[in-house]
Formats: sequence, structure tokens, C-alpha cells
Amino acid sequence: QVLLRESGGGLVQAGGSLRLSCAATGGNFGRSAMGWFRQGAGEEREFVAGISWSGGVTNYGESVKGRFTISRDNTKSTAYLQMNSLNADDTAVYYCAAKFTFYSNNVYLAGDEYDSWGQGTQVTVSS
Repeated sequence: QVLLRESGGGLVQAGGSLRLSCAATGGNFGRSAMGWFRQGAGEEREFVAGISWSGGVTNYGESVKGRFTISRDNTKSTAYLQMNSLNADDTAVYYCAAKFTFYSNNVYLAGDEYDSWGQGTQVTVSS
């Protein structure tokens, strides 16, 4: 099972940008689909973005399309979430997740499909 650690969260003004990183150790990152989720205070967990093991297939939640970009570097066992044009509604704890898929190019939108989760990183957008 892969171990995940997020970093890059923080406080940013509305309209600003942040890049989150998700570093993986152990397991088989290079054969795992990755996902980013977020959970605001008092809210349900929300799918943000997902990427296939190869990076060739991506998917985004409606609220972040056109503003966020998911990517990965399998040589560094790291996934990224570039977040631009941030607004107060993006304030949440952001989690990365991994699902071993071998060579399937699927992207997974449901949190309960993932095998491993990071501890989360807080993103706060001030208006």
C-alpha cells in the first residue's frame, strides 16, 4: 500500500494560486490512479480531480474545471494539483488518494474506490 503525504497548502488571497504536491512512498505509484479531494468545514468530501496512472486521462469536478490542473511525475512518485483563480469557496482540507490500477487508464471519482489516503493539507483563501 502506498503512503501519501500532501504539502503546499496555506493561506492565499482570492485570485491567487497554489500548487499542492502529493509525495508517495512504498507501493506502486506508477501503476496507481491518483485523485484529489477536498472537504470544507461542515461539508461532505468533494471530488476535485483525478488522473490515470499514465497521466493520459484526467477528470475534474465541475467547480474547478478551467482553474485547476492535475498532473503527475512518475519518476518522482509525486502528483500535483495546480490551483489558479482561487476563491473563498475553495477553502478546505485537500487530500490526495491512490488506487492501484495496474495498466487500466481509468480515473476514479468516488472516494471509496481509493486504497490509500494522505493526511490532508489546509488551503485557506481570504476574500
